[in-house]
Amino acid sequence: MLELKNIAYAAGDGEENKEILNGVSLKIEERFVALTGPNGSGKSTLAKIIAGIIKPTSGKILLDGEDITGLSVTERAKRGISFAFQQPVRFKGITVKDLVSLAAGKKITVGEACSYLSEVGLCARDYINREVNASLSGGELKRIEIATVLARGTKLSVFDEPEAGIDLWSFQSLIGVFEKMYKKTQGSIVIISHQERILNIADKIVVLKGGAIERQGTREEILPTLLGTNVCRALTGEDA
Repeated sequence: MLELKNIAYAAGDGEENKEILNGVSLKIEERFVALTGPNGSGKSTLAKIIAGIIKPTSGKILLDGEDITGLSVTERAKRGISFAFQQPVRFKGITVKDLVSLAAGKKITVGEACSYLSEVGLCARDYINREVNASLSGGELKRIEIATVLARGTKLSVFDEPEAGIDLWSFQSLIGVFEKMYKKTQGSIVIISHQERILNIADKIVVLKGGAIERQGTREEILPTLLGTNVCRALTGEDA
């Protein structure tokens, strides 16, 4: 279980510091948690704080009871936290198989790599030896990144707006991947998203506004209050 205790974060220099998060306390123990809210509410900042990419100004982060607030990205990864960026990183000179092997933390067979790629809807023989570079589309990169998360088998997988920068067809395919991942995962998935179809498969929805939690609850409790508002735009690709 991940627990955030009174997390605050301010960015800037001296008197120009801007408060982005203020007193966020949250327990993540469900299998699928969606964080949503208007632009500028602090969603991506909170995701990066969980992953260790940035440090909170104050507050504590506990993973299964251990205080990991001061741990680096690498140390958190070793403890079972994965983070997927809005725009996946491209690695010139590294093949898809190499990347999946690195994620798994061991040398894996072609068959094992193909199994992970099949999980995310990619035909393995078309991708296994391709470089992770500009020749891959945004949707392909997103699915390959999810395959690496599956290969790691982490306790907590954090995805920052996975629908960003991909076309409608790729987004529809991505929903299927997350639905399958939800059924098979042994850990927790946290997704930052505005999209109704992603929110609709979450066990818990947390709404951020102005750097604080406005409300949280089950999908049945929260989703009806979001539909028809600027927060939730289904399949349009528009910012909320």
